[in-house]
Amino acid sequence: MRLILGSASPRRRELLAQLGLEPAAVRAPDIDEDPRKGEAARDYVARMAREKAAALSCAGDEVVLCADTTVTCGRRILGKPADEKEAAEFLWLLSGRRHHVLTAVAVRTTGGIRERLVDTVVKFRPLSNAEVNGYLASGEWHGKAGGYAIQGRAGAFIPWIQGSFTGVVGLPLAETALLLRAAAIEAGAE
Repeated sequence: MRLILGSASPRRRELLAQLGLEPAAVRAPDIDEDPRKGEAARDYVARMAREKAAALSCAGDEVVLCADTTVTCGRRILGKPADEKEAAEFLWLLSGRRHHVLTAVAVRTTGGIRERLVDTVVKFRPLSNAEVNGYLASGEWHGKAGGYAIQGRAGAFIPWIQGSFTGVVGLPLAETALLLRAAAIEAGAE
């Protein structure tokens, strides 16, 4: 079976490499990623992973892996900030609070789609003006759900997490490895 990564994210490719897996191809799906009015964050992120997997072609010898990550604070979905102003708004909202990072994984074969949703609780310590402005100036917030990357400078803002670190980065490895094994792709196999 050939592994097809349904994501242009370099972080997801790096995480797959930690499992000893290199995708045979990368195909980024082009779908509408806007949440529906009133859609709960868990439903939204699961729908996104499913729709990404369904949007890509899948031959008989292929396994398509797609994922979606979102940050939620209360009932609010914090996607990728549109600009620096929105990134600042997200950081101030998260400052001193717990929030959830939801990552849904969908694995598609010609036999159907298998999926998992991983919910990780992340605690931000209270942030100062200098920290928020420094982080914004770094540009690291670009293209990141919730406006931050735990594997980068924002790691200094996070005293603890409960759940999957790799799920916060964008692909929960333990759950992904199990889904891929069920689709005949073994992590770490040569």
